[in-house]
Amino acid sequence: MEIRPILSSLMRHKTASLLIVLEITLSCAIICNAIFVIGSRVSHMQASSGTAEEEIVFIATSSASSNGSPGTTTVEDLAALRSIPGVVAASSVNQIPYGDSNWLTSVTLPDDESGATWNASVYLDDGDLLPTLGLRIVEGRGFESSEVLDIGATTVFGGSGTIPAALITRSLADQLFPDGDALGSMIQTWENTPIIGIVDELLAPGTARTPAERQASVILPVRTFQGTYAIRTTPERREEVLEAAVATLGKADPYRLFATHKTLEQMRHDFHSRDRAVVWLLVVVCIALLAVTAFGIVGLASFWVQQRTRQIGVRRALGATRAQILRYFQIENFLLVTIGIALGMLMAFAVNQWLIERYELARLPLYYLPIGGVVLWLLGQVAVFAPARRAAAVPPAIATRSA
Repeated sequence: MEIRPILSSLMRHKTASLLIVLEITLSCAIICNAIFVIGSRVSHMQASSGTAEEEIVFIATSSASSNGSPGTTTVEDLAALRSIPGVVAASSVNQIPYGDSNWLTSVTLPDDESGATWNASVYLDDGDLLPTLGLRIVEGRGFESSEVLDIGATTVFGGSGTIPAALITRSLADQLFPDGDALGSMIQTWENTPIIGIVDELLAPGTARTPAERQASVILPVRTFQGTYAIRTTPERREEVLEAAVATLGKADPYRLFATHKTLEQMRHDFHSRDRAVVWLLVVVCIALLAVTAFGIVGLASFWVQQRTRQIGVRRALGATRAQILRYFQIENFLLVTIGIALGMLMAFAVNQWLIERYELARLPLYYLPIGGVVLWLLGQVAVFAPARRAAAVPPAIATRSA
């Protein structure tokens, strides 16, 4: 079938054709970026924390009582928690994945003259953090008990002790040492510290970070006494242990307040509530936009069928088959949708550039454009099929009498 008659017909209906092209353009631009944002959010929600999430509970407390020192209280709390049936390990922590607190530090290389700086999240290890969170060391070793310092004894917090070693995640090691020579190298965090081990994964708290930065964590052998505890349990007794832990800590200090007492899975669910809301909102927007676009194509095609009844009848009388009439409308729609998609791809990049500047969104990968294009091409062909079939079904005699 020649394209020239179709283009000639479209030129005679410029306004209607332009409206469909504009609708397809806007749909393509919005849907491409919406699919990209949905994919980014889903990837964000599926990121591994590197911990044994199904076995961990977290408790954050504070106390109105002034009796006892924080260090003594923490030691007593941990002893009480470890005595609870079902507890595998317990640790006093400064933060935890999906928590509200995020200790950040800048990381530099002492011998790097460029002055390059990386951001990392700082986890403090009281000697039991790795078994409690279920972290896996892929290179080197963990801390020895003699290397762990009380936080007040470090030079950073006014003491005289220097932090002897550090663990870092594989992601941070790849950023700092692309050549793979991280183990044994020195980094500057709170102090100049040698790297003695590399942990596979440990997710940093917080959301406004790239995937690589979210896995950029440093673990220092420092014991903290802020009343926040991670407890690893047997999975089947997790809820029971959490309830018993709250009761045990409350009994030890009647003036104790509980800011948080949840399983890590519950914290993850709460942490990603906004991501889920954004995903569902964008899904609804995409569906609504596709529905509006489809109804627009159906409405315009139906109008054109009605307006061209005589033309269709003449073509049928001259020997055009139903398949040829059907194909005519499908090709016509395909041309309009293709023009709209081409313009929509350009607009998609413009919208993405605005999102990058305004909301620090990542750049739209090229492969999202054909995804949006294919969706709209299929939608256009499906939407125009019913009006095209009605046009193809008009008998030549009735069509010619409608003049």
